[in-house]
Amino acid sequence: MSAVFNRELKNYFATPTGWLFIGVFLALGSLLFYLNNLLPQSSDVMPLLSMMSYVWMLFSPFLVMRLLAGDRRLMTDRLLYTAPLPVYAIITGKYLAACAVMLAAVILSFVYPLLLSLYAPVFFPEILTGYLGFILQGFAFIALDLMVTSFAGNMASAAALAFGVNLFIWLLSLLSNAASVSGAAARVITFLSLYGRFVPFLNGQMSFANILFYVLFCLCMLSLSVIIVKNERMRAA
Repeated sequence: MSAVFNRELKNYFATPTGWLFIGVFLALGSLLFYLNNLLPQSSDVMPLLSMMSYVWMLFSPFLVMRLLAGDRRLMTDRLLYTAPLPVYAIITGKYLAACAVMLAAVILSFVYPLLLSLYAPVFFPEILTGYLGFILQGFAFIALDLMVTSFAGNMASAAALAFGVNLFIWLLSLLSNAASVSGAAARVITFLSLYGRFVPFLNGQMSFANILFYVLFCLCMLSLSVIIVKNERMRAA
């Protein structure tokens, strides 16, 4: 697994993918930080994290589109399928490499509350709670998009498919608030919503139930990815 992780992490920074993701993430975050905090002179970081949570919908497909579909395009997937590695180790290594790039971008964005603390009182335990939910939500989107892109044959279709699913997830979260949706349906959508699960963290609540949900969601998506790739590996044998 470590060999796959090191290979994928090296590929992120040997190509523009990792640098572009971190650069665009910080550029967008800096713009939102200026509009949400500097311009109105507010020390509340939670609205910034709330707006930044939609970045995962836009950019996590870009981060994962090459992990499986890129191997198919370069024909290196056959090497992985014939390698003496279990499929779960391959999937986990790829997933952790994408999470590492995402985590690097999030850690760099912590400069925003640090800057605010120089000029205004900032409650760091609440901010750290918000960041925890923000990171868990990002991990969940990467796991979801990795599973979705395991069906794609090339990187363009992988990115389009992952973005379509992310957009659908966002629309479902909006639908749960619509008056036309019945109470039972709204509760089911809210229970499964990656956005709804983030709300308690934005309120400064350390929600262990939502932490467990994100962890189980990631494990479920990774398990589905393993099943899909394992079936493809058996067909290639």
